[in-house]
Amino acid sequence: MTSLPRGSAATAHGHVRRRRAVTAVGAVCAGLLVLAACDKPTPMATVTVGKTSKSAEAECYKDGKTIARAKATECTREKAADTLRVPQGETLRIGVDPEIADEGWSLWINGQQVISPLKKTYYAFQGVDLFADQQGTQAPDELNISVVQQSGDDIQGVWNFKLENADA
Repeated sequence: MTSLPRGSAATAHGHVRRRRAVTAVGAVCAGLLVLAACDKPTPMATVTVGKTSKSAEAECYKDGKTIARAKATECTREKAADTLRVPQGETLRIGVDPEIADEGWSLWINGQQVISPLKKTYYAFQGVDLFADQQGTQAPDELNISVVQQSGDDIQGVWNFKLENADA
């Protein structure tokens, strides 16, 4: 038997329940604050050569809003985190999230646009020799390629990758 007066035991348990509820609410609020501080991840672009794939989040992205062309060009020159080795004549495959494809995307090499925008989530550049000699200049050992989300002249995002000449 308990030595508490009648009804006191129920009151004591009520305090414990309230403390647990307050603790649970506090934990939920703290979790929401942490999530609110996180950035929304950007859409992804993936480049595949042979059996090797590299995916990246955007170098520059404003959640679908337009980026100035000068800023976008600057973003295409940023150092890519991932490198793929490309043998001569190998197929270069590019895949993008549907939200990139919905607006359209193009391929840029070393800061220059090389194809008109596509509205596909996947495209393969077959047998392309990206490292061929260009009109009397020596073939480069590496290239920076960028997937650029664009609709007409409006640019919304830039994803960068570095390609190394596997035959060099």
